[in-house]
Formats: sequence, C-alpha cells, structure tokens
Amino acid sequence: MHILITGAAGMIGRKLTARLVKDGQLNGQNIDRLTLIDVVAPERPTGFAGAVEVSTIDLCAPDAAAKAVAGKPEMIFHLAGVVSGEAETDFEKGYRINLDGTSALLEAIRAANYKPKFVFTSSIAVYGAPFPKSIPDDFHLAPLTSYGTQKAICELLLADYTRRGFLDGVGIRLPTICVRPGKPNKAASGFFSGIIREPLAGQEALLPVADTVRHTHASPRAAVGFLLHAAGLTREQLGPRINLAMPGVSCTVGEQIDALRRIAGDKAAARIRREPDQLVQQIVASWAERLDAKRARDLGFKAEATFDDIIRAHIEDELGGTITN
Repeated sequence: MHILITGAAGMIGRKLTARLVKDGQLNGQNIDRLTLIDVVAPERPTGFAGAVEVSTIDLCAPDAAAKAVAGKPEMIFHLAGVVSGEAETDFEKGYRINLDGTSALLEAIRAANYKPKFVFTSSIAVYGAPFPKSIPDDFHLAPLTSYGTQKAICELLLADYTRRGFLDGVGIRLPTICVRPGKPNKAASGFFSGIIREPLAGQEALLPVADTVRHTHASPRAAVGFLLHAAGLTREQLGPRINLAMPGVSCTVGEQIDALRRIAGDKAAARIRREPDQLVQQIVASWAERLDAKRARDLGFKAEATFDDIIRAHIEDELGGTITN
C-alpha cells in the first residue's frame, strides 16, 4: 500500500507516520511506500523497510497537488492546514491554504482518474451558535470563524467528490487535541494544552479565558487512532453522511486544572497565570462545548474517558512517565 500524508511535518502528521511505520500495515495490507509532504521538510522515518519520499510542497503552488498524487497513493491522510487563530488573523492565508490547498488536492485526484481512500481532518469549529446542550452529529453547519467556514466548505467538497465517485472520502471533526507537545502554535485553542504542558514541565502558563469555559478534548494518541479507524471504514458503514464528529472529554477549564492538581499537585496548578485575551475569548466562545458523537462511537471511534486520562497519556507519551515538581 502507498500512503500519502499531507501536513506530515506537523504534530499529528509525525505521530501518524510513526504509528504507521511501527504497525507496518493498514487495513490488513502491508505498507510498502510512504509519501510525506509539507511546506517544511518532514522528517524521514527510521526503521521503515519500504520506499519513502519526503517533499517540501505547498499544495497551492501550480502543479504541486498533481505532483503529490502522481504516484497514485491508495490512501491519503490530508492533515495540512492553517490553525484557527492564524486563519482568523490572516484571512487570505487561511483561505489559500485551508480551502484552496484542499480544493487543488481534490482536483488533482479527479484529474489522475483513480479512486483513493481520503481521510480529511475537519474541526468542531464547523458548528455555530446557538448551541443545544449537546451537539448531535447532524447539527447544522453555521461556523462563526473563518477557520470553521474553511473547514465546512472543504467538508462539502469532500462529500460531493465522494458522491461523484472521484474518491472515497471521510471527514473527521476533531475536538481540541490536548495535550499538544512541543512549543505553542497559533491555534486559538493552544492554551488548553499550555495550561497542562507548561506546568508539568515546571514552567508558567498563561490562561486567557475564564475557568468556566467548557470545551471537548482528545489526546494526540486518540487523534491518531481516529485517523487509522477512519481509514478502515467502508462506504456501506458510513452511508451518505461522510463527515462526523469525533468523541472526546467535555470539561471546563477549571476541571482541567483540577485534574492537573490531582496528578501533579498544587505546585503545578499554581504555575497557571490568568491573563485575559479578548480575541481568544471571542473565538473560543463560538465553538461547541459538548458533542454527542454517538454515531462515531457506534462506528467504533474511541477517545479517553476523563481528562485525567488525557494528562496521563501526555506524561507517558512525551515525558517518559515522569513530571517536573
């Protein structure tokens, strides 16, 4: 099997690549070729016996998308994109990369005249207020941010290209992925990770919203699991509605901090400093707080049961099982 990963240099892209290399197969087929692309050079995985092509590609550039699918990969994970905060502050960049890049990739697949499996990472930002207590999977799309609008348009394109038989698509609406390792990015949701990641590393973290803010989270480990599970779903299982919300842990910021305190103690929790940010507050207020995700769970998607589990996954996967006091 030949697998293409766009956005392969990103956090989830790197973890997905590592998992595929470790497993060596997907859906019962051996993986014999990986094509990894991003706007910065992805790392070449070690320990993989098959062929690996690593390329620095901007899908919006002329002919770039055609080059990306020239080898006709049977499986495509489309992770490339600009994050929420950056898409909101840089309107043109958000639409160029999130929408135009995706559209170019879909068109390149159609022009190549073959039918790959295509997994697209969407977002719960496609939903918009007013919200019910819990968002059902068939809740209308009424995004209140440019990022959410870009993802919603891409979902519609994916559904139409799938309906027309150009590809076999599935879109997964990710909750906020937390705790993200490494340095903070420009995502408006970045503080959800920061208030856990930095205190666990003995550093101060800034909290730009109130403790009462509620949101839905899943770990990077769970996100990779979502992608792999989506890749194995059949058209019969999905039916005509191919975009669906992923499960996660719904909790308030205060409950996040309580979980941090239970696992790492009062000293870690005291490293969080409250510093309100109006733009972040405005963006986060436009997001759904709680997802029903029944359809995804019925299809076999799994996430953590508690936020304590999410913190423990971060400690195990990124900190070698130990934390800084």
